[in-house]
Amino acid sequence: MPHAYLPSDLDEALLIGRVWRPAPINGPSVVVVRRGEVVDITSTVATTADLFDRDDAVEIARHVQGESLGSVDALISASLDSSAHAMHLLAPCDVQAVKACGVTFAVSLLERVIEEHAGGDASKAQETRAMINELIGADLSKIKPGSEAAEKLKAELERRGAWSQYMEVGIGPDAEVFSKSQPMSSVGFGADVGLYPTSKWNNPEPEIVLAVNSAGGIVGATLGNDVNLRDIEGRSALLLGRAKDNNGSCSIGPFVRLFDGSFTLDTVREASVSLRIEGADDGFVLDGISHMREISRDPADLVAQTHGAHHQYPDGFMLFLGTMFSPIKDRDTPGGGFTHHLGDVVTISTPSLGAIVNTVRLSTEITPWTFGVRALYSNLALRGMLESTRAS
Repeated sequence: MPHAYLPSDLDEALLIGRVWRPAPINGPSVVVVRRGEVVDITSTVATTADLFDRDDAVEIARHVQGESLGSVDALISASLDSSAHAMHLLAPCDVQAVKACGVTFAVSLLERVIEEHAGGDASKAQETRAMINELIGADLSKIKPGSEAAEKLKAELERRGAWSQYMEVGIGPDAEVFSKSQPMSSVGFGADVGLYPTSKWNNPEPEIVLAVNSAGGIVGATLGNDVNLRDIEGRSALLLGRAKDNNGSCSIGPFVRLFDGSFTLDTVREASVSLRIEGADDGFVLDGISHMREISRDPADLVAQTHGAHHQYPDGFMLFLGTMFSPIKDRDTPGGGFTHHLGDVVTISTPSLGAIVNTVRLSTEITPWTFGVRALYSNLALRGMLESTRAS
């Protein structure tokens, strides 16, 4: 049922994506979905970053002429088949930076503190969780980051010797914003996601991802999996790069839905993001949900903490907003919590954005990332798309 992976109000949604087109093109194209038809608009906008910077982006999505590539249902089905030789979906971003926010929900904040105190050892998680909950003795979801109440809690936890670097970014004035992956490295709908081979305690992180243009304007949203290696980050926060940025460790898609009259940032603020994990080797099933209304920092504030006079992004950026979901359901051993098995199928969904599906593999065994920014522009130049875009 390909439609199950698309927005529930598909006919109203302005969906922008990227597809890989096989020979003779052998490269990516920017597409829009109109009334169930996929239309290639690369001759007008060579990259999604170009489109998101246009004041008339919504009008382009609705009306600009392009080449029909067939039905979106067929594209979804081909992408699930994961054949590199057929046309299939890519991540809907290209040259944009990919940034992510951490510990933006109280539940995930506690789990980060637990990882730190457990030193990345999953067997210690249950005991550590009970100790941390007893020490904190407060509902962190009711505390506004950077507020007077947050400062008082910080002072008390410091007095008890329980303050954490994760508490600092969770309830302090400054959000955690880190570089998740490199431009062009994110994988899309139907692709494999990668785990670093030494990780034994890991999980998906289902999130909404904002598309932000070079001026800092939020132009749309999509879904993403900020694959998380709990044992590696838990050993040391200085290993964040190893834990977060590996081959296939970032999935985004299936499409960016542009903001318009029927879909706005308020829609994102009220969204609920569902997660389903299905094991291939053990029949394991886990379901969870994150409610964006429980986020501790408003999405607009997270964008402002990322972009401004202190930091510009001339190609725009994608911003993961964080998750409240840290799975603790035991899978392999009592008290051991959750960790991935190879072959797990992860589905992240919300009605207004559809769903992104990925299969878990090792980052060393999935398709290597070879098509970067230089390859993109070489391909577009050979196709004459850069000249036509400038002319428009």
